[in-house]
Amino acid sequence: MTPHAASAEILRLCQMAPVIPVLTIDDATHAAALARALVAGGLPVLEVTLRTPAALDAIRAMARVPGAWVGAGTVIIPDDAAAACNAGARFAVSPGATDRLLDACEGIDLPLLPGAATASEAMRLAERGYSAQKFFPAEPSGGVSALKAMGAPLPQIRFCPTGGITMQNAPDYLGLANVACVGGSWVAPSDAIAALDWNRIETLAHSAAALPRRAPEPGV
Repeated sequence: MTPHAASAEILRLCQMAPVIPVLTIDDATHAAALARALVAGGLPVLEVTLRTPAALDAIRAMARVPGAWVGAGTVIIPDDAAAACNAGARFAVSPGATDRLLDACEGIDLPLLPGAATASEAMRLAERGYSAQKFFPAEPSGGVSALKAMGAPLPQIRFCPTGGITMQNAPDYLGLANVACVGGSWVAPSDAIAALDWNRIETLAHSAAALPRRAPEPGV
C-alpha cells in the first residue's frame, strides 16, 4: 500500500466520527461488549493500544463486532504491525515514525497513521506521501495553538491530535481546518470498563459523536 493510499484510507476512517476512542484493555473477555457500546454510541473506529498482553486478543474479538473498524495503537516496530494485522486490525497508529515501520506497514498493506510533533517531522512524512498524521502528544506539544500555527505553512496535512484530549477541549481542536478528528480515552474510562457499565460508555460515545467539526478548506 502506498503512503498516498494509506492516508486516503485513514482520512476515510477519520470522517466516520469526530472521535476515535483510544482503548487500553487489560482483559479481552469483555472487549466485544465494549466495542458494541462504542459503535452503538456512534463511534465505529476504535484504536486498541498494544500496551497490554490482552491487546491482540481484544483486537480479534472487537474485529468481529458488526460496524466496528478496529485498529492497533502504539505500533512501534515492524513486528507490532505484523501482529496487529494478523489479529485483524484494519489500520495502525504510531506515536512517531521510523523508516522501518513505514516500510513494514506499506509492505503488508496496513494503513498507518504516523505520529508527528514538530513541523520537521510532519514535513518528512508529507514528503514521503503521508498527508494524514497523528499530532502527538497534542497538549504537551503546544495544543490547539501549535496545531493551528502548523496549519498555515502545511495546509495539505490533516491531523488526528491525541494526548490530553478531553470532552472539554476536543471542540477547540475540531474547530481547526487541519484536524480530521481527535483521539481520546475519555469515552471509555477505566472505571466504567471495570464495572461493565456499557450504558455509561454508550452515553459518553453519543456525546462525543455529536461534537461538531470544521470542514477542510477547499482544495485540501
